[in-house]
Amino acid sequence: MSVLMRDEAQTRARLLDVHHYAIDLDLTRGDETFDSRTAIRFTVRADEGTADTFVEVKPAQLRSVTLDGQPLDPTALDENRLALKDLAPGEHELRVEAAMRYSRTGEGMHRFTDPADGETYVYTQLFLDDVQRVYAAFDQPDLKAVFDLTVTAPEGWTVLANGVTEDTGQGRWKAATTPLISTYLVAVAAGPWHSVRTEHRGLPFGIHCRRSLAPHLDTDADELLDVTRACFDRYHEKFDEPYPFDSYDQAFVPEFNAGAMENPGLVTFRDEFVFRSAVTETQRQTRAMVIAHEMAHMWFGDLVTLRWWDDIWLNESFAEYMGYQTTAEATRFTDTWTDFGVTRKAWGYDADQRPSTHPVAPEDVQDTASALLNFDGISYAKGASALRQLVAWLGEKDFLAGINIHFERHRFANASLADFIDSLAAATDRDVHAWADAWLRTTGVDTLVPSVTGDNGSRALTVRRTGERPHRIAVGLYDQDPGDEGLLTPRERLDIDVPQAEPRPIGKLPALVVLNDGDLSYAKIRFDADSFRTLRESLSGLPDPLTRAVVWNALRGAVRDGDLPAATYLDIARTHLPHETDLALVDGVLAFASGQIADRYVTPEQRPAALSTLAELCRDLIRRTEDGDHPGLRLIAVRHRIATAAHPDTIAAWLADGTVPGGPELDPELRWRILTRLAVLGATDEAAIAAELANDPSATGQEGAARCRAALPDTEAKARAWEAMFASDDLSNYLFTATAQGFWQPEQADLVRDYVPRYYPEAVALAARRGPAMADAAGRWAFPAHAVDTDTLRLGQECLADAEPIPALRRKLTDQLDDLARALRVREAGKA
Repeated sequence: MSVLMRDEAQTRARLLDVHHYAIDLDLTRGDETFDSRTAIRFTVRADEGTADTFVEVKPAQLRSVTLDGQPLDPTALDENRLALKDLAPGEHELRVEAAMRYSRTGEGMHRFTDPADGETYVYTQLFLDDVQRVYAAFDQPDLKAVFDLTVTAPEGWTVLANGVTEDTGQGRWKAATTPLISTYLVAVAAGPWHSVRTEHRGLPFGIHCRRSLAPHLDTDADELLDVTRACFDRYHEKFDEPYPFDSYDQAFVPEFNAGAMENPGLVTFRDEFVFRSAVTETQRQTRAMVIAHEMAHMWFGDLVTLRWWDDIWLNESFAEYMGYQTTAEATRFTDTWTDFGVTRKAWGYDADQRPSTHPVAPEDVQDTASALLNFDGISYAKGASALRQLVAWLGEKDFLAGINIHFERHRFANASLADFIDSLAAATDRDVHAWADAWLRTTGVDTLVPSVTGDNGSRALTVRRTGERPHRIAVGLYDQDPGDEGLLTPRERLDIDVPQAEPRPIGKLPALVVLNDGDLSYAKIRFDADSFRTLRESLSGLPDPLTRAVVWNALRGAVRDGDLPAATYLDIARTHLPHETDLALVDGVLAFASGQIADRYVTPEQRPAALSTLAELCRDLIRRTEDGDHPGLRLIAVRHRIATAAHPDTIAAWLADGTVPGGPELDPELRWRILTRLAVLGATDEAAIAAELANDPSATGQEGAARCRAALPDTEAKARAWEAMFASDDLSNYLFTATAQGFWQPEQADLVRDYVPRYYPEAVALAARRGPAMADAAGRWAFPAHAVDTDTLRLGQECLADAEPIPALRRKLTDQLDDLARALRVREAGKA
């Protein structure tokens, strides 16, 4: 499929003014294809003579095309482009009729049949350039238009869309006319949905899911709608521009690739957010944050849309920042920035230290394939961190004033970075253009290091910086509590601008200096020797979980840089995590310790000791929570105890008994976790997996069974799993991911050794056949991450040099190989 080049989009935008789309979809044509009819009214703005352009469509069969009533040759379609030649200035109407393929990869019009009850659902995911899989379009974000949508659906289905939908009889549904929106924001979700509806501030609100998930949605409906209403009201306090659409539906859809998608008036979420098993408060907080994130997009992205994909940060960084901030302000989940600091921000730090890094606002996004690669930890986490630093430097009042100027100037239109900075500049005297150059046009992570000098009683602090960005940070100074040596007492935080004009007097020598306390900037921090000794003894004695998040992130970064031995990190976790009360911190630290340190950063010979340390830590947490007062903490400990089990006896007994002694009882999620680990350890078989699937025949159960079967340590099971992933295109995106998650296991390195060299050519072929979404899955989940050796690295580098993987897979392999090289360096540093 041809990608759209930036210069092509600019040329077409100068030529065309697109007014209106009338889209008619027929979803009753069978399991493989649906019918799509599109009428586009547009004006050609050519100053003189005629002009040429093109429309995009990717059909199974292009049946007919007419331009101003005159037929065009459907066989003239070149890949996904149909040329429109000799267009005279003035108004035109293009009509396209086609049969379009349903997707099983989460792109275009995805079709899913629920194994729990046999019901079928379809939904669109048109971002970034998958519009053309559903309807013909001038597919670029700055050619906004008004949309009218009609849908023919099977009997018993409900059709959801961007606007309020009406059942007009005989299976026909009509959606209300939209305001001006971009092509990729058109949305349809159809099926026998279970719905909970209400009204708020005069607008219809609804939440929707598959019928088989109805009891679970109903259980959480009050919470979901309370969060939605609270965020909606908070945004109306922040923004002068009212919510710009006629309704607000949230559909939880199956096999969704992203977390959610900000379709105006119809946000689609992955339906794992409809919890069917026990979850922690942190997971509920994450769901609330995603609700707030997507709602922020109604303004950042939908009302005002980027002009071209180089400004994707104008969508994602803002929604990320607003999602966390608004959740903390408007809901019961007030601790969101701790979770951001220990998990989400690490995603940004990691991405920014790879060869594939890019500025938050890059200037060289030449085509749509390149643009798709930038939906990463930089556009989300680093961009949100930069905005948090901007607010700290600018002040929230001026920040919001600039945002509201931006909305007023560009409502229902498109804007660029320059437009946004001009809006901010209109609200402040500060030099926001210089700030943007330093923060948004550069790459990499600065490092901040404290230096304390002087005599006791008259110490001074200097913050040394490696990097070029200015930082406004808070510095935390902590003293040992005289009544309890395990506790640290904070002094008043210092506000410091880096680079400093001169050292900052701090009085007597503190036990601990924490740079970027409060986490308002984006930088790696290090500790002086005295502070590090204090942390080893008293980290859990820091009173603020956000400070502890800053510290844990600093320790994580030091391990990744080879500056802190992995064993030392495990020792600190073993000492302090049993005393931790913040769920996000416990989960984040354990995830890094097990998924990176135990699985990659220590050698195979050292791995049993690392797993033993983590298992003991989890046992301590389980013992600590026996009183039932901390169910979330206990659930996290149980999950990680399962994942780190080196022997099957304990967790097999849990599965047989249906409960962990003292709780919790095993719900489907925990049962599949245990069975997967037993499969890895060779302590279960196909009969047990089939029996578990019979008890849980849901979509999640199907994924659990696929994961378990791929994890079985025998040659035939591995061969079947490999063939399912790479020799056949039958697996959906979710079943492929589940199979890949089970396939590679550190405990089975010898068994799967011969598959490592096969991975690269077969992943390249798969990506070429199945497209970017499956390329992403193959690069993320099917990569042999356990194989930390120079042969795996060499083979990957040869693949990048010679095999010509499609851009989505190339990016994933580039990142995976850099992580692999980093793991090798960490192992080497551990020998020193």
